[in-house]
Amino acid sequence: GKIEIASYDPFKIGENRMHESMKLFDSICNNKWFTETSIILFLNKKDLFEEKITRSPLTICFPEYSGANKYDEAASYIQTKFEELNKKKNTKEIYTHFTCATDTKNVQFVFDAVTDVIIKNNLKDCGLF
Repeated sequence: GKIEIASYDPFKIGENRMHESMKLFDSICNNKWFTETSIILFLNKKDLFEEKITRSPLTICFPEYSGANKYDEAASYIQTKFEELNKKKNTKEIYTHFTCATDTKNVQFVFDAVTDVIIKNNLKDCGLF
């Protein structure tokens, strides 16, 4: 899935776009048809998020957040919030990657993640994992 990480502060009436994205991710991640399907999660627009986090605190979206309004700490917190939604941690892996539209490393990340999933599935089939 692809989530716009910079969407943590805009609100609709009573709803936040980041919270909407988390609900959607939760419904897909924990769907009965995908219990053993690994997921690649792209947190997109990291460049906008890095710029915005210094002006607009993450507590707008996550009032319980007590970390600094700095890119690394805030981005890591959002990543953790999404990964914690996975109710099948023993059978499903989530590969999270921060991206921006011009990020050419995405293809390599996807290739590496897919390769990892294939290897682990083959090892499980052989009883070695």
